[in-house]
Amino acid sequence: MTPPVILGAGEGDALMPLHMRLSPCGTILHTGPTLAKLRKDSTLVGRKLFDVFRLRRPHLTGASPQLSRLIRQRLQVQFREPPETSLNGLMVTDATGESLLVNFSFGTGLVDAIRDYDLHLPDFAATDPSIEMLYLIEANATVLDEWRRLNLRLQSAKMEAEKQAYTDTLTGLRNRRALDHVLGRLVEAGEPFGVIHLDLDFFKQVNDTLGHAAGDHVLQVAARVMVQTTRAQDTLIRAGGDEFVILLPGTVDHSHLLRLAERLIERLEEPIPFGDEVCRISGSAGITVCHGGGKPADAVLQEADEALYASKARGRGCATLYRAVAGASVAPFERKAARGDDGPTTAASG
Repeated sequence: MTPPVILGAGEGDALMPLHMRLSPCGTILHTGPTLAKLRKDSTLVGRKLFDVFRLRRPHLTGASPQLSRLIRQRLQVQFREPPETSLNGLMVTDATGESLLVNFSFGTGLVDAIRDYDLHLPDFAATDPSIEMLYLIEANATVLDEWRRLNLRLQSAKMEAEKQAYTDTLTGLRNRRALDHVLGRLVEAGEPFGVIHLDLDFFKQVNDTLGHAAGDHVLQVAARVMVQTTRAQDTLIRAGGDEFVILLPGTVDHSHLLRLAERLIERLEEPIPFGDEVCRISGSAGITVCHGGGKPADAVLQEADEALYASKARGRGCATLYRAVAGASVAPFERKAARGDDGPTTAASG
């Protein structure tokens, strides 16, 4: 028969820093250093086991279960006072038969316990696998954090690339690719929207007389005018050269669109300083609306383009509204007078 091993308090504390010794009646006689650290503001020695802990498993009746029924059983207890940390344990009778020995572990609550009680390497037995588990947890957390940072960088890079792919680098407005995307989305969703196709008048003269730097400056000023005159939810597009398209979700009122086009043209006709020179341009606009009836995107642009052509044909500096008539071989245009002009067909802006 193997002789019993009797451990002194020092040896027991080194091997089992989370243990405690109990009298047969359940009074705490001694606690390991780490267990004592969990309740550093109060003394556990001299208190009853079930005054300190709430027995979670096994389920026994009575306020103070008989300790003899817990020997060699897996225990789960929880501190009655906060932090209400749960511990797993095993109770045995010591070699002398005069006391009970309970050794605890944190189980799955290890990480929380380390945080709550500021535990370090010396607080664990040298053979405790919790240390290796902790290293694995920390390594895994480090990898996950790095993965999240990398994923965020990739997402940011993707968003920036997509933004650049849909952005005109000179003006900061959306480009032709964005026009196809946004217009297609509006048509597919069946949303009502208005379209203003705007062309800068006399822009070629600015380029020919003052150079491309002046022309670029004029395009940038024109873009700012459009941003200042429209809503945040509107999509402003430089379709190419000196042509712009404005998509206005939810805006199909003819009068409102004509007034908006008029304000844009008025702003564009304001003198644009460039060095010692002054650039002067105007604008022509073609307007159409889509009520969400399944009109193809290319048909919407064709209507706006035809309305723009009509404005050009009438001498520029005006806005023309496209209106289709059922059965007509050529759809007529509706024009609205601008700046107090009583004429029924013209929207001249200068």
